[in-house]
Amino acid sequence: MAETTPLTPNVEWVELRTTEDDWRKADPSLLKTMLVQMQIIRSFEESVLELAGEGLVHGPAHSSIGQEGGAVGSAVDLRPGDGVNGTHRGHHQFLAKALAYLARQTDGRMDPVSPLREDVRSLLQRTLAEILGLEQGFSRGRGGSMHLQWMEAGALGTNAIVGGGVPLAAGNAWAQKHDGARTGGDTDLTVTYFGDGATNIGSALETMNLAAAWKLPLCFFIENNLYAVSTHIADVTGESRLSGRGPGFGIRSWRVDGMDPLAVHLAMEQAADHIRTGQGPALIEAEVYRYFHQNGPFPGSAFGYRSKAEEKAWRDRDPILRVGSELQNLGLMDATAIKDMTVEIRKACQDAVEALTEQDPGAKQGTRRIRPELWPDPGFVDVGIRGDLSELDGARTEEEATFTGSLTQRKFIDAVADVMHARMDADKSVVVMGEDVHRLKGGTNGATRGLMDAHPERILGTPISENAFAGLAGGMAMDGRYKPVVEFMYADFMWVAADQLFNQIGKARHMFGGRGRMPLVLRSKVAVGTGYGSQHSMDPAGIFATQPGWRIVAPSTPFDYVGLMNAALDLDDPVVVIEHVDLYATSGPAPVNDFNYQIPFGKAAVRRAGRDITVLTYLAMVQPALDAAADAELDAEVIDLRWLDAASIDWETVGESIKKTNNVLIAEQGARGTSYGNWLSDEIQRRFFDYLDQPVQRVTGAEASPSISRVLERAAFAGRAEIDRGLAAAAHNLAR
Repeated sequence: MAETTPLTPNVEWVELRTTEDDWRKADPSLLKTMLVQMQIIRSFEESVLELAGEGLVHGPAHSSIGQEGGAVGSAVDLRPGDGVNGTHRGHHQFLAKALAYLARQTDGRMDPVSPLREDVRSLLQRTLAEILGLEQGFSRGRGGSMHLQWMEAGALGTNAIVGGGVPLAAGNAWAQKHDGARTGGDTDLTVTYFGDGATNIGSALETMNLAAAWKLPLCFFIENNLYAVSTHIADVTGESRLSGRGPGFGIRSWRVDGMDPLAVHLAMEQAADHIRTGQGPALIEAEVYRYFHQNGPFPGSAFGYRSKAEEKAWRDRDPILRVGSELQNLGLMDATAIKDMTVEIRKACQDAVEALTEQDPGAKQGTRRIRPELWPDPGFVDVGIRGDLSELDGARTEEEATFTGSLTQRKFIDAVADVMHARMDADKSVVVMGEDVHRLKGGTNGATRGLMDAHPERILGTPISENAFAGLAGGMAMDGRYKPVVEFMYADFMWVAADQLFNQIGKARHMFGGRGRMPLVLRSKVAVGTGYGSQHSMDPAGIFATQPGWRIVAPSTPFDYVGLMNAALDLDDPVVVIEHVDLYATSGPAPVNDFNYQIPFGKAAVRRAGRDITVLTYLAMVQPALDAAADAELDAEVIDLRWLDAASIDWETVGESIKKTNNVLIAEQGARGTSYGNWLSDEIQRRFFDYLDQPVQRVTGAEASPSISRVLERAAFAGRAEIDRGLAAAAHNLAR
């Protein structure tokens, strides 16, 4: 018979419960501070629900009432340099960190006798204003209830996507770990709050693995409130002790009663000591309970998925009542003092409401409305999607034709590595990450050749988890201390990381009021023609062109690659640099030792002048377009777009050409459905319809993605032959 040997995790997994002795030994000022902060959050949330009931909260009002103990217990002693991010139900997480930040002026403590300094009142009003969508909110009303950010206080942003903020928190933690400035000899840390639902989501689990592998100073804080909307945790997972997720990744883990704020605090003390001393991440699961339904002012029992008896049993264990009772038992406060404190806090929350609302003049007495003068200006709608480009002021720009430095024939892939060497030598904030970038003498294509030897601490070979490391890069970029350059081995892998790329990285600047930065570069390649099939061959330009916030560059020559990568690295926006395997082995003029230039922002290159038709193309289709133009009946002007996104494309050059030729052909290689030309042709016909002698002509691949068969693959993408036919069709339409 086979023998079995029991296996155990290589880290500790414990349940922590407080005793009477713990309460007696607790610092009285700590207990009083937790009571004050929990009551502030409770009263604030009651005001939000009151306004939601009146229809004044546009969108959801995810109440955290009942869950205050987890947030306050974990955040009360966080340092100003520590960061937190949270969930769609994140008012308490945001306020707990903000209150801890403000309390730094009084040694981290708040007095129940006078709990509300002016800065606390301002915090309440600004937070409520943000939830109501008003100009004076932290994000000028754009974020609302689910996207609360105050970077100064270390509140990195709550998140409407379940689990979506977890990878971003890892990026903040990476920056904290590698920042040379330490506080007190140890490192700052980041806490990422998420609920029971996120423990089953890939982004959270991938990030646990990555954080453990890299020993990041990150605390995974699970607020297990038992329900995802109406579905009980026992219905959706085989292990409802969610802290069990941690040991599977080698993460030391605690399970605590979240209705006991002191237990949470003690667990956080232990976890923080573990993290700050360089031992890697930690995980805390706090069992809490939301008293109300997923959204709005009604209890869950009103919707039939839980009983009133269950709700009462949890309310009887209320964290505020627990701390108040312990303070009275210890003789540190009496009922009158607690009542007076509560009245004062409720009055402050009501003051915030009154500052933002007024009697509706068109309704019956007692009906409120938002004060009209407090709404944002509608003209603010698109401001801050991207930066204002001021970061490029004074940049040196060059074109190959006028470059005065030394040039030599260089392979395209060598230019990729050359410019990254130069930038990493000059800028210690540049960090490169991706699968195998640290191995194989420069990754799978040689793009990172020599970088690991030169900068081992800033070349990060990642697990195969694009969602996690793309989000980690986004968190690094938001933090601002580092400039991440992410490599996706194939462009198709963007779908794996779509939430982080498009919901998080692309939207962050705008969503949080246009004040932040997102200096991130994503490198990826088009591999059409390599036989890798339909899941490794896409051109991502058409997808990224539809996503707000992203800039897109597509270099076709080694010289342009250097200049476009430099521009991408200097921009404060996320930039995707699209490469093509067919170009890697090609050679062209490239700088010998002068890599410090940019291609002019938003400037296309006219590769061939012509008078009959404008051919718009990019990347590996530039040379086939030039070859086709040389043999075509029509005299074609070939424009290499280089900058592809709507905010960067060179409409001046494109427009001048169209007004001259009166005909347009867009030539691209990839599949028709995700084609970049879909957007571009629509925009051209809107802008230049009166100048066109025929509809915009298109050369694209087939509807199908390329497949493995050599014959079917070639039939699926466009090349020289398809451009020849496209130019011939345009000539036929003109009766040439």
